[in-house]
Amino acid sequence: MEGWTIGEVARRAGVGVETIRFYEREGLIEQPPRPKGSGYRRYPEATVLRIRFIRQARDLGFSLKEIGELIHLRGLPGADASQVRAWVETRLAQVDQRIDKLQRLRRVLEALIATCPMEGPLSQCAIIHALEQGVIAIQAEE
Repeated sequence: MEGWTIGEVARRAGVGVETIRFYEREGLIEQPPRPKGSGYRRYPEATVLRIRFIRQARDLGFSLKEIGELIHLRGLPGADASQVRAWVETRLAQVDQRIDKLQRLRRVLEALIATCPMEGPLSQCAIIHALEQGVIAIQAEE
């Protein structure tokens, strides 16, 4: 028999069977037809490659919708690599924004820690007071 069972595909792709079923429901991979009579569906090798593609794209932070669009784009004869590059550049800009926000958050947390005397009653804790007063702001610095 040609192809692999869903369990074999899962093992080869490094995912669980439920992940494969989820990707099928989301339309990211095709479910092969059930063989006549009895037996297991057999998935082609391309399914393993597609799952690896999806996992890598997820690791880069792409949403399932974006991954679906990438898969669709990949199948278009006139598709150009510049479209994919533009998506990755957009993703990079989003990552840079998150890094900036995390760096601001780090500075705020460091400032809060600096206000803490490290001992004494909780009623005198400067961190608790700052949280209660709503004076903590993590905004973009100009």
